[in-house]
Amino acid sequence: MKSKNLSENILKVIKSNGYKYIDLDTVIDTNLILERSGESFKRFIFSFNDQLGNELCLRPDLTIASCVRYLNQNKKSSEKIFYSGQAFRKGLNKKDSVIRNQIGFEILGSFTEKKDDKKIIETSLKALSKIKYKSGNLVIGNIEIFRLLLDKLDCPARWKLRLQRHFWREKYFNDLLKRLETNSDIDPTIVEIDKKKYSRMINGKQKKEVAGRSIEEILLRFDSKIKDPRRTKKGSNVVKILKEYLKIECPINQASKKLNLFFKKNKINLRVQDDYFPITKNKINKLNVRFNSSFGRHLEYYTGLVFKIDIKSKSEKLNIRGGRYDSLIKDLGFKKNIPAVGAAINVEKI
Repeated sequence: MKSKNLSENILKVIKSNGYKYIDLDTVIDTNLILERSGESFKRFIFSFNDQLGNELCLRPDLTIASCVRYLNQNKKSSEKIFYSGQAFRKGLNKKDSVIRNQIGFEILGSFTEKKDDKKIIETSLKALSKIKYKSGNLVIGNIEIFRLLLDKLDCPARWKLRLQRHFWREKYFNDLLKRLETNSDIDPTIVEIDKKKYSRMINGKQKKEVAGRSIEEILLRFDSKIKDPRRTKKGSNVVKILKEYLKIECPINQASKKLNLFFKKNKINLRVQDDYFPITKNKINKLNVRFNSSFGRHLEYYTGLVFKIDIKSKSEKLNIRGGRYDSLIKDLGFKKNIPAVGAAINVEKI
């Protein structure tokens, strides 16, 4: 089947499942992208200035373009939408495609998160019915479980924030683990100075203000700062637990059991139920289904469920990437998190 015909058939399947087709802007505000992804992301986008001097860019991702639309239209109700088009992003290698044809579908603003996660995967599986293939793989991960684990560890708040924020940058994340393991980011001289300041302040007048803050408020900040430095043993133990967690990989029907055994072994007060995994069968639609705790590390904006499907036929290669991104619309400028889950389908001719 030709890729164009296959794409049209996939769009029909998505529409028949209750999704409404929308058009997305090709050009969006560059600042919206950079504010949430950082200046370093600028090297991946095609940007330019309009006649008024505003910096704009070609959409690097259809999901981001869809969330910008939701934000601009100030939507207050939930919606099931789908779209198709091209995303434009510079690659790291010469072989990387600059223009990527995608089909996407999403559920935005709905508070039945676990049900919606399941619907997105079900729609993805139905889309596969339009292509003939012998076998494939469905990998499921969950960023939320990593965050819940991080919250339970004996680790300073600033470190938890760092590790969560940079989870998707694997190389930098591993560098952070090395620093945490050895306490190499802590200057003992600064710690001693802080302790002396703390001692002087605690014996002074608590209601006195310094630079607009009361001594009492400053002491609370000092207290947490002084407690931040850990013994190397504590840092090493946290790193050991995280490394062990990121090696968990198993058939999907063993995921909750494996995770709960891991939590119990490491004396972590945490338990996950099967509803964290939209699928609990190891084989579905000729796909081998597995859980991988480290999957999702290259998908920056995901906050919960993450998944990927890869199949190959005689004439086409199809992959589907998706998951939950509840903080994306807020990162783009909305006042609060908006529940959001979706997937993107890429079809390539072989």
